Amino acid sequence: MLFLRQFYRGLTLKPQGFTMIVAGFLPVFAIIAMFPVVAAIIGHFKDLPDAAIKVPAMVTAPGYAIALLAPFAGALADRYGRRPLLLACTLAYGVVGAAPFLMENLDAIIASRILLGVCEAGILTIVNTLIADYWDDDGRRNWLMLQGLVGPFFQPLVFILVAAVAAVRWNGGFLVYLIAFPIFISMYFFLFEPKVPKAENPAAAQPAEAFPIGAALGVGALTLFASVLYYVFIVNGSIVWHEVGLSDPMAISKATFLPSFFILAGSVLFRLLSRYGNAVQIGGFLAMLGLGLAGIGMAHNVLSMQAGLILQQTGAGMAVPALIAWAQSKFSFAHRGRGMGIWTSAFFLGQAVSPIIVGFVARALGSMQMAFLAAGAAALAGAVICGLRAMQIGKPALQKPFGA
Repeated sequence: MLFLRQFYRGLTLKPQGFTMIVAGFLPVFAIIAMFPVVAAIIGHFKDLPDAAIKVPAMVTAPGYAIALLAPFAGALADRYGRRPLLLACTLAYGVVGAAPFLMENLDAIIASRILLGVCEAGILTIVNTLIADYWDDDGRRNWLMLQGLVGPFFQPLVFILVAAVAAVRWNGGFLVYLIAFPIFISMYFFLFEPKVPKAENPAAAQPAEAFPIGAALGVGALTLFASVLYYVFIVNGSIVWHEVGLSDPMAISKATFLPSFFILAGSVLFRLLSRYGNAVQIGGFLAMLGLGLAGIGMAHNVLSMQAGLILQQTGAGMAVPALIAWAQSKFSFAHRGRGMGIWTSAFFLGQAVSPIIVGFVARALGSMQMAFLAAGAAALAGAVICGLRAMQIGKPALQKPFGA
C-alpha cells in the first residue's frame, strides 16, 4: 500500500492522465461492445440472406478504417494541433457510434461503423501522441502502465452494460457509445494544447527537421510483427482448447479465467523493465509471448495449456505499453502525430492479417497447435535479436525508479 501511495503521489497531470486512459479505451470499446449482441443483430436481420456474414463484418469494420487512416489523422494533428482534432473525433464518435440505434438498414449501420473507425483513428493516434507530449520518459511509462492495468477492468463492465441495454431492444447496445460525451466534457476542461519545445521552435534559424522515414518504417515493421503475434491467441485460442480436448464454452471460460489476470502482471512487469533500454523491454515481452505461445502449442492437457497461457498473457500485458513507449521515443514533437499514426495503423493492420497468416500456417503444419508453436518460435527469435541489440548498445542505463 505504501508503494501504491508513493506511486500515485508521483503522478503528474492526473486529470489529463486519467482522461486519456479512458479515452484510449474507446477504440477497443467499439469492438468488444458488439460481441455480446452479434447474435441478436443477426436474428433481427434474419430475412437478409447474407446477414450472418455482414453482421460480423460490421463489428470489425472500424479496425480497417483505423489501419488505413491513422497516419493521416497523425499528420493533421501535427499540422493543426492535437486538442481540436481530438475533441472533434470524440464528439463525432458519440454521435456516429449511437446512430445505429435509430437505424433499420444493415448497410447504413455498416457505413456508420466505418465512420466510427475514422473517429477512432484520430482518438487513438492523438491520445498516444499527447502522452508523449505531456510527460517525459518516466511519466509516460507510469501512465502507460496504468492504462494497461485499468483497461482489462473495463471489459467485463462493458459486457454487462451492453447486455442490459440490449435486453430492451435489439440495437440497444449501440447506446453505450454515448459514453463518449462525458469523456468529451472531461477533455474539454482538462486537456490543453502542448507547447512546441524550444529546441523545435519553428522561429529558430535552423532548417525544419525532415520526417524520419527510416524510424517510421522500423516502427511500422516491428509493430506489425508484434501485433500479428499479439492476436494469435485472441483469435484462435478456442481452436487450440478444442485440440487439447476442451470444447464446452463454459469450461473454456473457467479454464481461461485465472490466466487472463496475468495480463495485469504484464503491465507491472513492463514498468519494472522500463528502467532499462527499449531493446530490453521489447525483448522481454517477445520472450514471454514466445514462451507462452510455444507452451500452448506443445500443451497436451488443461494444466499445461493454462501454464502456457499464463506466460502468453503476461507477455501480452507488456506488449502494447512497451511498443508505444518505444515508438514515442522515435519521433520529435513536430512529427510525433504522424509517427504514432503509423504505429496505430500497423497495430490494427496486424489485427486484420493475423488470423489469415495463422490460418495458412495451421493448414501447412497440420494443426492450430503447430501454428502456435511456429508463432512462439518467431517471437523467441525476435527476443534473441533484441537481446543481441541490447548487448551491442552496452549495459542499459538505469532510468528513474518508481516514485522518483
